[in-house]
Amino acid sequence: MVEGILFVIAGLAALAGAVTVVVARNPVYSAVGLLGTLFSVAVLYVLQLAHLVAAVQVIVYAGAVMTLFLFVIMLIGVDQEETRSESLPLQRIWVGMLAVGMILFAAGVTLFGDFEWVPAASATFIEGNTNGTIQAIAEPLFTDWVLAFEATALLLTIAAAAAVVLAQFKRKRS
Repeated sequence: MVEGILFVIAGLAALAGAVTVVVARNPVYSAVGLLGTLFSVAVLYVLQLAHLVAAVQVIVYAGAVMTLFLFVIMLIGVDQEETRSESLPLQRIWVGMLAVGMILFAAGVTLFGDFEWVPAASATFIEGNTNGTIQAIAEPLFTDWVLAFEATALLLTIAAAAAVVLAQFKRKRS
């Protein structure tokens, strides 16, 4: 039951972040939406017992790749004046209510939850639940998927270099 609720919450958060990436007019807001999506996907990995993949997701993508994206955004330059007035008058109240709700949900899960879906907390250990270990990931990654892995690294490098070139080209024209 708890696993299903967490799955729905993380899935909705991932979808909200993805919509923010596409809809936001400011590139910094799009990057923050992408960061939220990456963290939500990491939670989904944890729910699937792929803890190593979740850690790599947070360290590599949410950490290193997002830092690279933000540096490229800063290099391109987002010189827009931001308004500091609150357009949503009840925003602070809604955020406070959401924070209290999340704290109460976490406390309820901790106190009254049945943690049979968590291998470390369950009474029985199933040897087959090793889909998130280093061995289970490294073998297919470096045998079957090595070309896709290297192509993704090359694609990210080319995208960053192209953004730098486009930023320099834009500056020379003006």
